[in-house]
Amino acid sequence: MSHKILITGGTGLVGSQLTELLLSKGYVVAHIGRSSRAGRLPSFVWDVEKGKFDLQALQGVDTIIHLAGAGVADTRWTEKRKKEILDSRIQSTALLFKILNEGNHSVKTFISASAIGYYGFGMGEEILSEESKPGTDFLAQVTKEWEQAVDKISSLDIRIVKIRIGIVLSEKGGALVEMAKPIRLGVGAVLGTGNQYMSWIHIEDLVELFAKAVLDSRMVGAYNGVTDWITNNNFTKLVAKTLRRPLLLPAIPAFVMKIIVGEMAVLILNGSKVSPSKIKQLGFEFKFDSLENALEDLLNKN
Repeated sequence: MSHKILITGGTGLVGSQLTELLLSKGYVVAHIGRSSRAGRLPSFVWDVEKGKFDLQALQGVDTIIHLAGAGVADTRWTEKRKKEILDSRIQSTALLFKILNEGNHSVKTFISASAIGYYGFGMGEEILSEESKPGTDFLAQVTKEWEQAVDKISSLDIRIVKIRIGIVLSEKGGALVEMAKPIRLGVGAVLGTGNQYMSWIHIEDLVELFAKAVLDSRMVGAYNGVTDWITNNNFTKLVAKTLRRPLLLPAIPAFVMKIIVGEMAVLILNGSKVSPSKIKQLGFEFKFDSLENALEDLLNKN
């Protein structure tokens, strides 16, 4: 019997690439989401707000990979949006706990997305490991509550892995695409002081990390899904260099960023040094361990 994996949030940036990788490794993959999608994969429906879940989705499933959650950087943080960001994570995880607690399944491993936002922002020069304490800002609170909801599942004799994802570099969306746009047009600039750290990972390495978590029974608990860190100033310069574009404009002041995106500016103006040493100790090797290689691969693919 081949290993079967059910993915929530499987059509997103990480989920779609992870699906392709798992299929290439010979896994059987199914998706569960808000609507059924016709396609080559089995696709099931859940309604988190109403607490509905198609139990057929769990048939023969060995591993659940939980990626579902409202996008943190998709839109301005109104009070309503902040509630959506929190509820989408807590309620979906609580529903999975409820269904798994009812039994009648073969799930042995539960792998959840988390985020380095757990540690808070603007931690300066402190190097953060999985043992570091959580922060106190909005995203840290969200991530902490999310992880607590995931941890409940370990009481069901299911192995739990939480991947605290950093800034995912991909040519298909996310931070890199947004940062590269103005630079390509010759209007790129450093953001704020430029001294804030960005802890990054190439999407290929991130999906390989999730794939490792499926089979490596030594992986239990939280792991930082990051490769390294760099200042926003140096990151911006490297993107410009890779694209062979000049950086002519002065840095965009913090107050301007706050006017443009509101409270969400913390994502851009603050950062932290997050260490990958725990996952490296388990023998995980990053294919793109230098930012130069990662950017060259992603920005000059054509």
